[in-house]
This record gives sequence, C-alpha cells and structure tokens, in this order.
Amino acid sequence: MEVVKIHHPLQKNLVPTGQVVLAMGFFDGVHRGHQQVIETAKEIANKEGLPLAVLTYDHAPGIVYRQYPGGFKYLSTTTRKLSLLRQLGVDLVYLVSFTSAFASLSPQEFVDQYLIGFHADTVVAGFDHTYGKAAVATMEKLPEYAKGRFNVVTVPKFTGKGEQKIGSSTIRKTIDNGNIEVANRMLGYRYMTTGIVVHGLARGRSLGFPTINVETPEAERIPGIGVYTVQVKIDSKWYGGMASVGHNITFGDQNKLTVEIFLFDFNQMVYGEEVQVRWLYYQRGEVKFNGADELVAQMNRDEQASREYLKKMDTKKYSLI
Repeated sequence: MEVVKIHHPLQKNLVPTGQVVLAMGFFDGVHRGHQQVIETAKEIANKEGLPLAVLTYDHAPGIVYRQYPGGFKYLSTTTRKLSLLRQLGVDLVYLVSFTSAFASLSPQEFVDQYLIGFHADTVVAGFDHTYGKAAVATMEKLPEYAKGRFNVVTVPKFTGKGEQKIGSSTIRKTIDNGNIEVANRMLGYRYMTTGIVVHGLARGRSLGFPTINVETPEAERIPGIGVYTVQVKIDSKWYGGMASVGHNITFGDQNKLTVEIFLFDFNQMVYGEEVQVRWLYYQRGEVKFNGADELVAQMNRDEQASREYLKKMDTKKYSLI
C-alpha cells in the first residue's frame, strides 16, 4: 500500500497518474461502518479494474477548532489506521494534513482541487460524511459539485444486527464505559492499544502478581477504569493476562491512573519494550478492598475468570486484528 502525504496546496507531482476509486473519511477506528464504505469502494474498483484509494486525515479536524478541551483520544492513531486500511486491501492512501488553509476551501474548491486532482473516477463515502460546513458540504450535494466529472456513491447508515448506528463517537463512549465486548462488535476486531513497559512500584510482585506497567501514548484511548481480560504482544508472541486500569485505591486515594497487566505464565524482564495490548473482556470495576488479603483473593478469582475466557475465546471471531 502506497501512502502519499499531502499538505495544502496540493502538489500535483505527488499524485500518481491514472484514475482511482476514492473512499473518503476520517475513519477513526476503521469500524464496521467504515469497513462497509471501503468494501463498497473496493467492489467498484475491482469491477472497473482501478486502484482503490482512500482520502483521510493525519489528525482529527476538531482539534484545529479546539472542540476537545481535554484533548482528543483516538480509537486508531495514524499508524494503526494505516495498518487497518492495508488489511482491507487499500492500494493507495492520501494522508492529508488538516490545516486551517485546507479547511478554508469551499466545497467546490475542495472538489476541483482534490477529488479531481486525485483523478477520481468514483467517490464513495458514508451518508453523513462532510467535506466542509455541514450545511453545504453533504453527500447529497456532492453530485452538484462533481458536475458529471466523477460518479458519487453514498453508503447508507450501518447498524449491524439490531444495534444502534455504528459510529466512532458511539464506540468512544462505549470504550470509556468499559463495555469492551460491545465496542469490539462495533469495531469488527478486538480493540488494541500500544505502550512502553516502564518501572512501577513493584507492589504486584509483593502480592504474588508481578505486573508490567504500560505507559500508553497520550493520544490513545484507554478503556474505562476496571479489570479486563487482555492479550499482550511482546516481540512477536501474544500472552494472555489481566489488566487493571485504575488508581490503586486500596493503597491510597490520590494515585495516578495506571495500566498494570499481570501476564500468565510469563517471567521475563521487559522494561523498555514496546508492546501491543488487545482488550478482550471487562471483568469488574475498581474496588477499594480492606487490605492486601482481600485484594489477593479477588485477584485469584480474576485470574481464574480470565484464563477461562481465554480458553473459550473464538480466535476466528473477527477478520481484522
């Protein structure tokens, strides 16, 4: 998959020659709704014998307008998003830097400079996609701006089986609430974050549950406070385990939020290693126990439940990883 980074104004020499079928969207999470857009574009591309291209952005447009006072947490960073797009069979990605100069384009200027500039034969996007001010830059209006120069295909709302509309905002709230299995169904794959293993307080080791402390990048979204069944990739191998997202309130009320993971059947020094964490199942919320003995007893129950979940887990349930 070729990735072309674009900074406004468009430099035409960066654009490969030849027509493409172009799917466009921010695609945070590349969830099942996004996958439907890309699969629709892929079917058209295969039928027409053309490459499948994606127009997306290097950061959330709302960041430019300070719409997220507490900072924006991604479902998929740019690296993760590109990996998912590659797995979906995309041939070419235009990764556009969303700047104020780019955002100031009128819908007609955007179409003339970018969609025409990218040699689009067909443009595909979701029903609610906008490419400027929502009142005038809708998919319904796109054929007016296209002026017959390319085809427009709008993909309807995707809800899955009996679910609400699948969208990035809904999935973010679901992850924040700890409902990771529901989020995974909407994503179409098991949610994953990254991080670096750092030194902690070594309290877990003293309790008989030595943990790795994972320092997660600021821009990545961590599931809500609680205990989860997870898998962690170190080097090229996945290990089962259980993760605690919380403040260690049994040992104090002012502790910072941490991600601590007890890996099953694992005994290696891995400080400084970059790891990937798959979030599989929410076990319980954070509880303040009356001392270490109560905590250890509960952790033994958590371990047993997590091992049982991993043993029964359907590894072929999702096509994307």
